[in-house]
Amino acid sequence: MTAETTIEPVARCRALDWEIAALNRLMADAPASLGALFLRRAAATPDQEAYRRPDGAGGWAASTWAETRAVVTDLAAGLLALGLQPEDRVAIASTTRLEWIHADLAVMCAGGATTTIYPTTPSGDVIFILNDSGSRFAVVEDEGQLAKALAAPTSLEKLILIDGQPAQDDDRVLSLERLRDLGSRYLADHPEAVTVATAAVRPEQLATLIYTSGTTGRPKGVRLSHASWVYEGLATRAIEVASPDDLGYLWLPLSHSFGKVLLSTQLATGHAAAIDADVKKIIDNLPVVRPTLMAAAPRIFEKVYAGVISAIRSQGGVKLKIFEWAVGVGAEVSRHRQRGLEPGVLLAVQHRIADRLVLAKIRDRFGGRITEFVSGSAALSKDVAEWFHAVGLEVLEGYGLTETSAGTFVNRPGRSEFGTVGRPMPGTEVALAADGEILVRGPGVMLGYHNLPEATAEILTEDGWLRTGDIGEITPNGSLRITDRKKDLIKTSGGKYVAPQGIETQFKAVCPLAAQLVVHGEGRNYVTALVALDPDAVAAWAAGAGMQGRTFAEIAGSAEMRATIEGCMRQLNARLGSWETIKKFEIIDRPLTVEEGDLTPSLKLRRRDVEQRYLTTLDALYRG
Repeated sequence: MTAETTIEPVARCRALDWEIAALNRLMADAPASLGALFLRRAAATPDQEAYRRPDGAGGWAASTWAETRAVVTDLAAGLLALGLQPEDRVAIASTTRLEWIHADLAVMCAGGATTTIYPTTPSGDVIFILNDSGSRFAVVEDEGQLAKALAAPTSLEKLILIDGQPAQDDDRVLSLERLRDLGSRYLADHPEAVTVATAAVRPEQLATLIYTSGTTGRPKGVRLSHASWVYEGLATRAIEVASPDDLGYLWLPLSHSFGKVLLSTQLATGHAAAIDADVKKIIDNLPVVRPTLMAAAPRIFEKVYAGVISAIRSQGGVKLKIFEWAVGVGAEVSRHRQRGLEPGVLLAVQHRIADRLVLAKIRDRFGGRITEFVSGSAALSKDVAEWFHAVGLEVLEGYGLTETSAGTFVNRPGRSEFGTVGRPMPGTEVALAADGEILVRGPGVMLGYHNLPEATAEILTEDGWLRTGDIGEITPNGSLRITDRKKDLIKTSGGKYVAPQGIETQFKAVCPLAAQLVVHGEGRNYVTALVALDPDAVAAWAAGAGMQGRTFAEIAGSAEMRATIEGCMRQLNARLGSWETIKKFEIIDRPLTVEEGDLTPSLKLRRRDVEQRYLTTLDALYRG
């Protein structure tokens, strides 16, 4: 059966009028392309800091917008010297680093299009993406990424290596420095080449091909235009999530649309960004960098929450009581402020004491200057968001798809409705279909799937609505609450529907030891679950339980761990309806990882893959 070509929405939500007016003012003078947006930024604030990165000696090295423009212009000219034509694809396979940004902006200014490749992508998928995209050139981080790109014949003509030196006998590979030198010499003969190439780019031209990591099947190439990224940057600026004075901390994969929209936002606002892809260094780096703004996947916030809770519980006694009192006071102040009220005299005094004793110390872990966090790519627990707000840190949860250039909804600073993803971005239309599916129409929506017209027709209607595949509801305040993925809804043999995502998100708030919960029950007579533990939380718990030296599997399989998880499960079930309670569960003896194919690179659960891998375990939960 083919999908409907038009849809009649049953409910709608929109941005606030002043936000729409602010965007309209910005769009009236919008540049035609992302490259033009970058050049405008560099011209407007040439001497201001653009980026900083680890200098290899324990410090951080900063660069200005003018310095960034010089590098980008040389690299763009180098690509033109190699013969890059409009919309020619240039693949980038690298972790998040300044060279990734330089390469991407160079492609934008030269009029090409970037094909993004996660550095963890297996060789077979790398070859598929290169050939499916028809990429002519590729920028690869190191010898490992180079080997994957050369593992089989592709459309590539040249490969540019960021780290290391190419083999002398391979003329297909050149270093990034060599490409810049080539561009510098090209500019000597053609000084206006990059300016002309950037000016020729039209808004509707292809800017980025992002291959969805997907929870099933082959990745699909999502075609996103320059107009989409310019819109995302200006819309974020219009709602004032970021300001020119901000210092962002950037670690998210730039191969993901969430990371890319952060770059667009930075170009639109002009704030600086510190860059380090090493997730293990985030907590150590934040007190040094002292950013004011950071975006992350929910797992980062869950880990911080779990780490703080576990550490204070292990101390017990007076410290635990003071901590719980302080957070309780913070939570009461949070509830007042969510209602638009300030605390009374007594509560304000209590809050000052609580802040000095506990809350400020928690904020200091993040550098002490954070004004907002932004959470996206998966659902954030309402409990976790409320806990952060109680300690004085606001997490703005947002929502979007690769197919919508990431930014579709986000909570607004100082006006978060926890448990929702906020209002739509100005300029984007949002509606609900009769079955609750979220529909999106606007400048951020993709051009279509690359080389997949039938798949495009299934998700994009003739009147411009994109079917997100997510189910949601609109709150009285005009915010959107995501309830689950349509394809993930479970129907038990008794005919009851269960939304697993909401249950899984709640469990991670009540159980600091859990990294993931995989709710199962399609066609079964009751609901069960797999529990995946967090390695860091398990190590801390094991030390307190006298299990140092035991393997992860031994700790996960211990009677003591079983009893602890059972207690958490009872807390979870107390929140649920009888038809959705977890009747039985099993603890997995290893963490779920991207490398093993359990999670997507953006840390979403590959539900079907995990269920299939542990089918024997799940079947056993229904015997007897």
